[in-house]
Amino acid sequence: MSTVLVIGASRGIGLELVRQCLAAGDKVVATVRGEAAGAALRQLGAHVVSLDVAQLHSVAGLAWQLDGWQFDQVFYAAGVFGPRTQGMQPPSEEEFKNVMATNVLGPMQVLPQLLDNLAPGARIGLLSSRMGSMSLRQNPAGWLYRASKAALNSVSRDIALALDGQALCVALHPGWVRTDMGGSEADIDVQTSVAGLRQVLAGLRPQHSGHFYNYDGERLPW
Repeated sequence: MSTVLVIGASRGIGLELVRQCLAAGDKVVATVRGEAAGAALRQLGAHVVSLDVAQLHSVAGLAWQLDGWQFDQVFYAAGVFGPRTQGMQPPSEEEFKNVMATNVLGPMQVLPQLLDNLAPGARIGLLSSRMGSMSLRQNPAGWLYRASKAALNSVSRDIALALDGQALCVALHPGWVRTDMGGSEADIDVQTSVAGLRQVLAGLRPQHSGHFYNYDGERLPW
């Protein structure tokens, strides 16, 4: 049995992470922004914490809410896509701030709050996307989202370096998943994605820290 923190558990991949971890007998702490989502997660058996990763005053209140918890696994699943552009349509300032605050500033603010809550050998998975890979991309669609995930990949690498010897950290591509973000035409269902993500994180060894993995365990290039 592990103690797991899921950041961004209101819906989609985060919600399914909570479900599968609880079904496996893990203790789960789940962060949400809204009370309705929190009530649903409590009914599942999760301990719920209020957190908006894009609001610094909310992040500042995280540490005391997690006082006494020690996590074996941390999944950072909070994320937004932003404008669904196909070319070089410039995002608005508001769109840029929203995507970057959630996808990049969020983990840079949240993860340092967790240093006292990481069990020895803890494993951290940041949900990224192969759309953030510089070498795999073949079109500019969703370029703001791509930029944010490329930045998140950089953050995951720095976290791995900073926590070397204390915890492991990887970037994870969940696949193209049939969720509100991925849409109904996506390749895989959320259950398949999450089962793979959990297996990848559980199988990490020290030499894997700081790398980028697909949900099926394939190592992806930056």
